[in-house]
Amino acid sequence: MQAGKQVAGRWSLAAAIALVVGLSSISVFAQSKPVALKGGKLLTITHGTIENGVLVMSGGKISAVGAAGSVNIPPDAQVIDVTGMTVYPGLIDSETALGLTEISAEPMTNDLVEPSDNITPHMHVYDAFHGESELIPVARLNGITNAIVAPASSNTLPGQDSFIQLDGASAEEMLLIKDVAMPVNFTGEQRRNESWEKRKFPQTRMGMAAQLRQTFLDAQEYERSLADYEKKKSEFANPSASASDKDKSKDKKQPPTPPKRDLKLEALLPYLDGKKTIVLAAEEASDLETAVNLANEFHLKFVLNRISYSQPVLNYVASLKVPVIVGPIYTTPKPDARFDAVYSLPAQLYKRGVKVALASFDAHNVRNLPYQAGFATAFGLPYDEALKAVTLNPAEIWGVADRLGSLDSGKTANVVVANGDPLDFKADVKQVYIEGRAVPMTSRQTRLRDQYSSR
Repeated sequence: MQAGKQVAGRWSLAAAIALVVGLSSISVFAQSKPVALKGGKLLTITHGTIENGVLVMSGGKISAVGAAGSVNIPPDAQVIDVTGMTVYPGLIDSETALGLTEISAEPMTNDLVEPSDNITPHMHVYDAFHGESELIPVARLNGITNAIVAPASSNTLPGQDSFIQLDGASAEEMLLIKDVAMPVNFTGEQRRNESWEKRKFPQTRMGMAAQLRQTFLDAQEYERSLADYEKKKSEFANPSASASDKDKSKDKKQPPTPPKRDLKLEALLPYLDGKKTIVLAAEEASDLETAVNLANEFHLKFVLNRISYSQPVLNYVASLKVPVIVGPIYTTPKPDARFDAVYSLPAQLYKRGVKVALASFDAHNVRNLPYQAGFATAFGLPYDEALKAVTLNPAEIWGVADRLGSLDSGKTANVVVANGDPLDFKADVKQVYIEGRAVPMTSRQTRLRDQYSSR
């Protein structure tokens, strides 16, 4: 009888997947009971590889992780045998357009950036994010569980990024951090090419720099006016105790008038005060140095982004001691550069002590994120660092390393089970868990495949 109970409580991964597929039409957004993944190879990221390990998920968190025999499995847990499988933390893409686009060729399905102005820091990705996008399950099926969603890079200040989770009962639930960072784009793409009559945006690098500088100065002045208003309001509410009654009565002042609210300038204040991170994008070495000088002029806290063609100044990049977001590393090199100039960029940065995170900079190809990491290993990036570039490093950059990026007790149970190396395109992801719940391993493509393959 006892043996029968043990068999009944133990599931194979295939049986577990079959159950999830059968429940795919049911919305379940909370882990209902503990789940134990037993016998797999655990890539913990922070404390090495456990060849025959056990990982327990309970209440949406990783409650235990360790070698088989060293972990107590709750008696009510659903035990899933993942022998022969590889278990690793959900991957994090550091820049995508997920939820902002659906069909690239159909304008009505694209909400990527506001084109009416070059300076739109008051735009929020969360106002446009579409959690029901068919592109999200596609990315999720390949082990990506979290991502940065950013506006398109055609504006210098296009708005504020959001940090999302690729599953949830609603878009609101998927938006873990609504305004996590702000892009400042300085790649040349932001130079406008309107006719002379319509021209109102910078067409040169010095024009872009001047426009940004004036915007930051205006924001600082706006902040001073707010501070002055608060001071006057406080003085009005609490007149000086040293003033005589006669002085207080003879001058009946009106309360101070607050400055007109400016959403553009207001959005910049947390970044100018160093409370939030700027994502500083520049590709060419000359653009990079100008952008960094501008950031330093205003004491901005920043990470670097899109430095694909800045190989001549990598020592300078390293001296800045900031993280760098790289990708997509399949980008074609410049005609006068080595064939592997872009492919080897993550390795070149790592050798100089730079923390690297990888990004797809896309929506339709987020699923290829792990293969970018694998590609980087072929051009010199150590395997463990390639894994970190899509797990722990981005978690640290975006301030969520206490919750995501590794298989550690207490962290969110975003866990992936695959039948091979996560960076190998030949491996298949068999199951993804987000907050401990097994998400349906289906997408629009798999549904169409199943619908038509039987005909």
